Amino acid sequence: MADPSSYRPKPGEIPDSPGVYRFRDDHRRVIYVGKAKSLRQRLANYFQDLAGLHPRTRSMVTTAASVEWTVVSTEVEALQLEYSWIKEYDPRFNVKYRDDKSYPYLAVTMNEEFPRVQVMRGHKKKGVRYFGPYAHAWAIRDTVDLLLRVFPVRTCSAGVFKNAARTGRPCLLGYIEKCSAPCVDRVSAEEHRELAEEFCDFMTGRTNTYIRRLEKQMGEAAEEMEYERAARLRDDIGALKKAMEKNAVVLADATDADLIAVAEDELEAAVQIFHVRGGRVRGQRGWVTDKVEEITTGALVEHALQQLYGEETGDAVPKEVLVPALPDPVEPVQEWLTGRRGSGVSLRIPQRGDKKALMETVQRNAQQALVLHKTKRASDLTTRSRALEEIADALDLDSAPLRIECYDISHLQGDDVVASMVVFEDGLARKSEYRRFQIKGFAGQDDVRSMHEVITRRFRRYLAEKEKTGEWADGETTQGSVITENGVIAENGVTAENGEAAGTGEIIATSLTEDDGRPKKFAYPPQLVVVDGGAPQVAAARRALDDLGIDDIAVCGLAKRLEEVWLPGDDDPVVLPRTSEGLYLLQRVRDEAHRFAITYQRTKRSKRFRSSPLDDVPGLGDTRKQALLKHFGSLKKLRSATIDQICEVPGIGRKTAETIAAALAQAAPAAPAVNTATGEIMEEEPGTMGTGGEPVRTGAPDERRGQET
Repeated sequence: MADPSSYRPKPGEIPDSPGVYRFRDDHRRVIYVGKAKSLRQRLANYFQDLAGLHPRTRSMVTTAASVEWTVVSTEVEALQLEYSWIKEYDPRFNVKYRDDKSYPYLAVTMNEEFPRVQVMRGHKKKGVRYFGPYAHAWAIRDTVDLLLRVFPVRTCSAGVFKNAARTGRPCLLGYIEKCSAPCVDRVSAEEHRELAEEFCDFMTGRTNTYIRRLEKQMGEAAEEMEYERAARLRDDIGALKKAMEKNAVVLADATDADLIAVAEDELEAAVQIFHVRGGRVRGQRGWVTDKVEEITTGALVEHALQQLYGEETGDAVPKEVLVPALPDPVEPVQEWLTGRRGSGVSLRIPQRGDKKALMETVQRNAQQALVLHKTKRASDLTTRSRALEEIADALDLDSAPLRIECYDISHLQGDDVVASMVVFEDGLARKSEYRRFQIKGFAGQDDVRSMHEVITRRFRRYLAEKEKTGEWADGETTQGSVITENGVIAENGVTAENGEAAGTGEIIATSLTEDDGRPKKFAYPPQLVVVDGGAPQVAAARRALDDLGIDDIAVCGLAKRLEEVWLPGDDDPVVLPRTSEGLYLLQRVRDEAHRFAITYQRTKRSKRFRSSPLDDVPGLGDTRKQALLKHFGSLKKLRSATIDQICEVPGIGRKTAETIAAALAQAAPAAPAVNTATGEIMEEEPGTMGTGGEPVRTGAPDERRGQET
C-alpha cells in the first residue's frame, strides 16, 4: 500500500485552472480519471489525512503511485477529455457500466443504394438511421412486419439481394408484396429510397400524414368500386394503427425527450433510460453500475449522459433531457450536450404534469432493474459460496457462516420501538425463520439498550430449547422449564400466567419440534450475528451473549454510512473491498432486516392510531361500528348515549347495546386534542375520526400492546 505523500505534487506545481487528472499505479496503469474546475483545489482533497477520506477514496489513493494532469481551456473541454480517457483506459476506480452497446436498434441503411431495414447492435455507423434502442429484438421484428405492408422496403441481406438480381426472381417477401423488389427492377432506386424515407418519417412520429393519405385513397377506391384495393388499403391502415398502439402517446405536443432515472444503494446503481420521440416511447435501455468511487446521484447522471451521448451528434441528442438530479455544476454538461446536438438542449428535473408522471414510471423500472440484478446475483451458487468464504476470511471465522441472523431496531422518535430478526441460510433469505420483537424492558429511544434486550431474549429461547433436547451435560432440568429474567433455568412452578417466563414475557415451548418434525422458532443457533449499527451496537450484542455464557457465535456490525464492518473490542473497522461479494451479502442481510423492522413498526403505529374501545366489543364488526359512528357522529356522543338510544341504530339489538355501553364505560376516554400552537383544547369533530372510530388527536393514545410474533 503506497503512501500518498510519496507522490504528492509540490506546492505551486498544480495549476489553478480547469483540467483532467489521472492517477496511475506502480505499473503505470491508469486507475482513476477525474475532471475539475480547479485542479489545485480538487487534487488537494486527495492528499489530506487518510483518516478523513472516504474508504473508497482512501483505497484509490493508497493504490496509486503517481498523479498527472492536463490543463484545458473550459469545463466543457474537461468533460469531453474525461469521457475520452475513461473510454480509452477503463480505470478500475471509475464508475463502470455493464451491458453497454448490447441493446438492439431498428436501423435503416440510408448509406446504401437500396436502403435496408434491419436489426443492428454495436457501434453506430455513419449514414444509418437508428430508432430505439429496444429491449428485445423480437419487438423490432414485430414492428417491421406490420409496417412492411405499407412501406415495402428491402430487408434482405446483400447476398440474397445479389442472388435475386442474378436470377431475376425476388425472394418470398417480394411475392407476398412485403418488399417492393428493387432487386428485379419492380421499382427504381429513387422510388425505393423514397419508400425508405417515408418509413423513417413514420418511425420518427409523423404518423397522421400517412394515415390520412391512406384513408383518402381508400375512400377514392371505394367510390370507383375498386373494392379489393380499398380492402387492402383498409388492412394497411389497420397495420399502421396496430404499430402505433405498440407505442402509445405519453407526452403531448410531439415531444422529443430522453428520461433518465437512477435507483441506487451503497454498492450499486441501476440506470434506466426511456427514449421518447414524437410523444411516444420509442425505446428503452438500462445499465447496472458498480459504485467503485464515492459518487452522488448527480454525478451518476453525468456519467450516464456521457455514456449516452459521448458518440452521438445531431438529432440523436434530443432537445430535452429529464433527469432525477442535476450534475454539479450543470452548465458545462448542458453546454456539452448543446454542442453535440448543434442546437439548444434543456437539461432539467421534471416538477409536475405528464413528464413528472412518466419520470416516476422510469424510476420504477430502474428500481425493478436493480432488484432483478440483485436477485440474479444472489441466486448464483458460486457467487454465494464466494461471499460466505470472504466473510469467513474477513472476520477470521473457523468456517463459512452457513446461517446468518441480522437484527435491526426501528422506532419513530422513541415510540413503538420494535426489532426484527432475519435469517439467511447458505446466502439465501429464509423468510419462515424471520421473527419480530417488541421492546418491553424500558420506554423511550435507546438503540444500544434495545439491541441488548433483543439479543438476550432471542438466545434465552435458544438455551431453553437446547436444554429440552438433552444437549446440556446434566440433563436434569424438567420439561416445561422457563428462563427467568436473569437468564437462569427455572422449574415449572416459576412460570408466570399463561405460561410466560417470569419477568420476560417469553412463552417457552414444551417440545423442540412441531407435529411435522420442523424445528421450533429458536431451535437453531447462527454461526454469525449481524447487527445494524457500529461499535456500540456490536458491544451490546456481544455483552448479551457473554451474559448468557454463549461464546461460540461470532458477532459483527455493519455501519450504513460507510459500509464498515465492526467487530467486538476492535478500535478500527474491517473495510471490505467495494466489489466484494461478502460485503454485498452483508449489505443485503442488513437491508432486509431494516425493511422487516420498519414494516412492523409502521403496522404497529397504524393500528395504534386506529384503535377504538369498540374493537373490544365481541361480535361487533366494521359495518356496525361504522353505522354507530355515522348515527352519533363521534365516539364522545356514543359514550354519553343511553342503551335505548343505541338500540335505535339499525342492526344493534338490546343485548349488543348493553355490551357496547359497558365497554365504553370501562374504557377511559383518551386525552383531549390540543392545538400545539395555541394550547387550546379542541372539541371532537365528526370528520376527525380514524377508521377505528377514535378521533385522531395530538394527545396520548390509548395504551394497547399486541403480542410478539
